[in-house]
Amino acid sequence: MEPSPRSSSWGNPRVSPFVQLAICTFGILVLELAIIRWMSSQIRIVAYFSNVVLLASFLGMGLGVALGRRHPALVNCCLPALAGLSLLLAFSRPIGLMNLSFPDPSLSLWGADSPTTLWGFAGATMLVGSIFWAVVAVFVFASTPIGWLFDQMPTLSAYSADLLGSLLGVVTMTAAAAFGMPPVVWFALGTLPLLWFSRRLLSWMTALLTMVLAGLSQEGAIFSPYNRIDLAPMEYLEAGIQKNQARQEWNLSVNRDFHQYLHDFSRQTVDAEPAVSSRRRCQQIYELPFRIASRKDAALVVGAGTGNDVMAALRQDFHSVLSVEIDPAILRVGEQFHPERPYSDLRAIPVINDARAYFEQNPGSRFDVICYGLLDSHAMFSAMSSLRLDNFVYTVEGVRAGWRQVKEDGILSLSFSVYAGRWMAERMLGIIREATGLSPIVVPHGLNYGITYLVGRHLRPEAVAAITPKLIVDPTPNPAIRIPTDDWPFLYLRPGSIPYAYLSVLLVIVVTSALAIRRVYGREMFTGRRFDVPLFLMGAAFMLLETRMVTELSLLFGSTWVVNSVVFAGILLMVLLANWVTARRKIDDPQKYYLPLAICLLATWFTGAGILNRFSLLERGLIGGLIYASPIAFAGLIFSSLLRRSKDPATALGANLLGAVLGGVLEYSSMVVGLKAMALLALSLYLASYVVGFRWSPHLDSPSRRDESSSTLDLPPGTSATLSP
Repeated sequence: MEPSPRSSSWGNPRVSPFVQLAICTFGILVLELAIIRWMSSQIRIVAYFSNVVLLASFLGMGLGVALGRRHPALVNCCLPALAGLSLLLAFSRPIGLMNLSFPDPSLSLWGADSPTTLWGFAGATMLVGSIFWAVVAVFVFASTPIGWLFDQMPTLSAYSADLLGSLLGVVTMTAAAAFGMPPVVWFALGTLPLLWFSRRLLSWMTALLTMVLAGLSQEGAIFSPYNRIDLAPMEYLEAGIQKNQARQEWNLSVNRDFHQYLHDFSRQTVDAEPAVSSRRRCQQIYELPFRIASRKDAALVVGAGTGNDVMAALRQDFHSVLSVEIDPAILRVGEQFHPERPYSDLRAIPVINDARAYFEQNPGSRFDVICYGLLDSHAMFSAMSSLRLDNFVYTVEGVRAGWRQVKEDGILSLSFSVYAGRWMAERMLGIIREATGLSPIVVPHGLNYGITYLVGRHLRPEAVAAITPKLIVDPTPNPAIRIPTDDWPFLYLRPGSIPYAYLSVLLVIVVTSALAIRRVYGREMFTGRRFDVPLFLMGAAFMLLETRMVTELSLLFGSTWVVNSVVFAGILLMVLLANWVTARRKIDDPQKYYLPLAICLLATWFTGAGILNRFSLLERGLIGGLIYASPIAFAGLIFSSLLRRSKDPATALGANLLGAVLGGVLEYSSMVVGLKAMALLALSLYLASYVVGFRWSPHLDSPSRRDESSSTLDLPPGTSATLSP
């Protein structure tokens, strides 16, 4: 049924606009998260750049909300557009998108070599831009009901509906992640609400097609809160080795990319093969740190995965082996399929947590061996950031946190793939030297392009040479290579290179976005008569503020999906309180809140996780929550006050969402200036919104223009279809 702009209700006169707006925002939020997750598993480089997909969704929502008042029937194009995108994703392998390389040699991506020709560079860049706009189109059409419904009720009441729908969407997708639901469920949850607004036969058929395509793409994969996981029988290490049917080995991939093997290095299997076999050599590499340990009481394996390193410690008769793994599904695969069944041994103690978080949360633990087991993520820890899951593990502060828990005569072993090149090996060397104050013994074994770094206060090279003669003692560091810290945790950024292609993709996004905004808002956008510049700037600032909050709190509590959900809930609560205060107190002068906002932003700049981690878990939660929640609260008060006074709240909403796109682009500058500087950049944008909003404000109206009888909430970028303070 096509809506009429004169109708007070969309498809059913007995259903209020409030309920319909909540239904719409629920569907949009679920669809946003579903597309981000599915695209990451079908086009493998997207798993490293899910924030680009997030920017596309926000751009689409901003444009769609602005168009909705004049063209509400555009919603009928949403599900056909989604089906077209689904066809692209479902058949990404045969059309060559699944293994698409990101056109930038400055970033190290496992198994994704960059194009080497000009045509390859240009083609990959344009293809990334095309995928970006395909996502934009879906959300332009999906968001038009918001712009139309927004004018059917008081502003704060409309935001309350936005809150209820978005919050329910967050809860629903969190539950889907917790239970390992596959893509077909995600898209069922996302498309069914949108069918309320477009009941045409074509919409029903394309919604069904999307779900069928999503279901076909599953192919028996396992879906964790972080990854798509595929398991396949492993090819044997050498020709001529007889396959042991009772001890099947496996190849585990995440997001269509190799991640790890499930090896059988049992003494029974190794002894049955020739003395020069590759299997025996691999067994020695895995067991190396545990063999040279002077005592064998307690070992800790971080990035334990399916259990290869855990089993190596058990074979060396360690009394207890604590196994820390962030992905519960990968650990369960190890429990069920690993040929040696390491997790069935009572000495193995599995822990689901982020490696960095475990060290910070258990400062009193001590181990004879701490082993980093080729820990290497293939996904982002949040769609709001350019950081990967393991970025805060491999910083000076991160390795130092592990080193503090090594006993006086213990060993720290760190293995890492240096497939990217010598610069990666030198960067890891610099991290370890800076974190421990010691020069490690380097074992370049080449297993999965790996190097093992061994550090011990009393470790002697002779002990290592007795097991593997190929080693480097007192390696020379390269002072020209930037060492990752918590403020600059970009381990995979190649030193001395300029990311031309990366900048080109962002430039394409910015230029084409500006043209689209100009098309939707018209020439008046440059005069401020239709385009709400202050709320646009606040959207950009809040995106940066939120990124800063998420990254800092991940350092306090871990880069896990549970922590991210809790952080978003905290943001919701603070903005909810701010909107409630605005609605009850009828705040008419938001200018007075800019000063405390500036003070709070400066506090987040001065105070980092490095300081807060000195406190107990409860204390850091209370202090960190207060420090990072305060600017959210003051920004919310300003935001809600300005929004109430807007002459055109729907287009103001669109401008604010578009501002989040600018903030997302500016977030990439942290690769140069560091993460702490994002607080200062957000402060600059908030001050700019103050200057524009209170010295030149044709977009504002009287605060009593509408009867604001209901409080509201806008959810953070990346978690909802709402505004950003």
